[in-house]
Amino acid sequence: MTNLDMLELMMRVAYAAGTLYMMAIILRWLGPWIELDLRSKRLSWIRVITDPLIDAIRGVMPRLGPMDFAPLLALLAVWVVRTMAVGVLYSLHATAG
Repeated sequence: MTNLDMLELMMRVAYAAGTLYMMAIILRWLGPWIELDLRSKRLSWIRVITDPLIDAIRGVMPRLGPMDFAPLLALLAVWVVRTMAVGVLYSLHATAG
């Protein structure tokens, strides 16, 4: 496997991992509204992987009434990090090729 193939693989993995994590955040946020029991054994992994980031954002974000905007900010943060990571890997791929 050449360096170019490895960089392309890393780009695809970073993009897919970021997308899957964003989907987990969306499920975590919409779960109560669509009546998903996120405390059940089958779905508890969603809370396990998303709560550390969402709780960290809640810790620094002021309360804004009854709405919880922490999952939205977490979604935005993951999107920005995913875009930057893939952009850096793409620029490395372009300069190496």
